[in-house]
Amino acid sequence: MHATQYSYETPVSHSLNEVRLTPRALASQQVRRNEIHVQPEPVFMYSRKDYYGNDVNSFELLEKHDQLQITSESIVHVDPRTTPLPDISWKEAQAELGKQADEACIEASEFIYSSPHVSVTPQIDDYAQQTFVPERSLLEAIQDLTHRIHSDFRYRPQSTSIGTPLTDVMKHRRGVCQDFAHVMIGAVRSKRLAARYVSGYVRPGPKVQGAQASHAWVSVFFPGSGWMDFDPTNDLMVSDSHIALAWGRDYADVTPVKGISLGSGSQTVAVEVYVQLLETT
Repeated sequence: MHATQYSYETPVSHSLNEVRLTPRALASQQVRRNEIHVQPEPVFMYSRKDYYGNDVNSFELLEKHDQLQITSESIVHVDPRTTPLPDISWKEAQAELGKQADEACIEASEFIYSSPHVSVTPQIDDYAQQTFVPERSLLEAIQDLTHRIHSDFRYRPQSTSIGTPLTDVMKHRRGVCQDFAHVMIGAVRSKRLAARYVSGYVRPGPKVQGAQASHAWVSVFFPGSGWMDFDPTNDLMVSDSHIALAWGRDYADVTPVKGISLGSGSQTVAVEVYVQLLETT
């Protein structure tokens, strides 16, 4: 369950919103149920797929309201990932993407470049150099990068916002899952390799960071094998403990809830996320 509540200082006369709160249907992830409820009742609710294939629900409210509540409830079955571990060096992967060896490489190549929240800075490039050493396999390099970010950066909720520049995150070495995902994506892209941002949830567990909140991790493209997911916040390869909502170049492409409203005064936002393991019979 993902619940978002906006409270407005003065009533809002009109708002238009879109949400990406429907888990993706994947080979390893089956969506059994998803319901999105909005209060007050919108005049319309329109569903579509965005450029990256994410489910987007748009809705409009025309009556005055001082609160907006958006709740998404889902039941999702997730299988352990069974993709064979790839055996390709990062240099070979770089070359395959560079020459756009096949259709999959062509599609992945758009995730090589800088994006609104991820620019390849000198700090990012220097950080990546320690991982991407000659003759190293791509899998070993990505696992090392995942571990280094987990070790080098401190998980500190509310220490950053989505507007915090990546240079500040690199300088202070603290942040939350979206920051760590952006750092990792920048480091991978600095080597002309493809990486995308994944939003979703992670199941609570011992020492799990980012649970019971929106979570983020990184998907890296392995030529010949496809995309594989890594969670730098928790230093692991993604398996059946994660639920994917949406993916894109960075956070800007997958914002769970965003919109515009007409009114004056300030607003506050409260978000609650609950992930629970259901017993099956």
